[in-house]
Amino acid sequence: MDLSELDLVDHHCHGLVTRDLDRPEFESLMTEAAAPSALGGSLFDSQIGFALRRFCPPVLDLEPHADPDAYLARRAELGATEVNRRMMAAAGTQTFLVDTGYLPEPITTPTELAALTGGRGHEVVRLELVAAEVLEDGAGSFPERFRTELARRCATAVGVKSIAAYRAGLSLGGQRPTDVQVVAAADRLLRSGSTRVADPVLHEFLVWSGIDLQMPVQFHIGYGDADTDLHRGDPLLMTDLLRATEPHGVPIMLLHTYPFHRNAGFLAQVFGHVFVDVGLATHNLGARSAALIPELLELAPFGKVLFSSDAFGLAELYLLGTELFRRGLAGYLQQGTDDGAWTAADAHRVARLVGAENARRAYRL
Repeated sequence: MDLSELDLVDHHCHGLVTRDLDRPEFESLMTEAAAPSALGGSLFDSQIGFALRRFCPPVLDLEPHADPDAYLARRAELGATEVNRRMMAAAGTQTFLVDTGYLPEPITTPTELAALTGGRGHEVVRLELVAAEVLEDGAGSFPERFRTELARRCATAVGVKSIAAYRAGLSLGGQRPTDVQVVAAADRLLRSGSTRVADPVLHEFLVWSGIDLQMPVQFHIGYGDADTDLHRGDPLLMTDLLRATEPHGVPIMLLHTYPFHRNAGFLAQVFGHVFVDVGLATHNLGARSAALIPELLELAPFGKVLFSSDAFGLAELYLLGTELFRRGLAGYLQQGTDDGAWTAADAHRVARLVGAENARRAYRL
């Protein structure tokens, strides 16, 4: 089954670095670690490294599995602008839902990113970033000021994102906090000398504020950088919140989900408003991503699964995310067709759902 031309909506991704990179800088963007450790050798000697060497060199006029130094030399020769253009054209995605809340350095905007493929970019607003900005003016009227600012920011956006998993864990309650509780939590935070939102009450308030605006809410789940306590990123911890929010009919998007992807698939089955992906893990697992995708699809209804690359910084990650996802999904659907689990027509219909149609429905694109 060939899905090389499958239409994809990348429902969670980030901008690209537009400057040239040396090898340490390049490898630092291949990993969720703060920086690669010399103790562990090169990131090219990992699943993502071998996948990159397999699929990316031909886009830069090199043979597959080119030596890393040769690859990086060719990359430097072409320059970041040309590399970004080639990689994004090869990935072929036309619709990008871009989380604009992570900006360690200047990166492309949603419009600039989409322009590389002639497509369209949409913003996903990061809740905690807006909250930190509003908190600069104090705790007293924080709830109302936050709701006003979030509504303004969401007027041109398609969703919001929570990083509660990084800051407080996903054991979020099922009851909406009152404004009095929110002001007290904001005051405690400011008294600590920080505007970094790390209080469950505040995270619950942010999520409910997004739901009140009928904005699909993305949650970081599971795998991420060393700033997250992974054991607190299991989506099963969100069960009370999911029960409480389901009647509102607002989609909840569980991002990445590895190594909790089977748990996430269960939640997508039992809660009507829950959607799932395995974005960040796909390119990091490289050749093993072909085993990951079927595991997600064991329980998750095919109408609740989305594609995302969660690419950041390197255009290569967009290419790897799309290539490995298309291949993994194609292999799974072809095996099911061969085994008589579904027809070829069903397989192609499911591929269209997962690739783009589910995202268009959930985000009202």
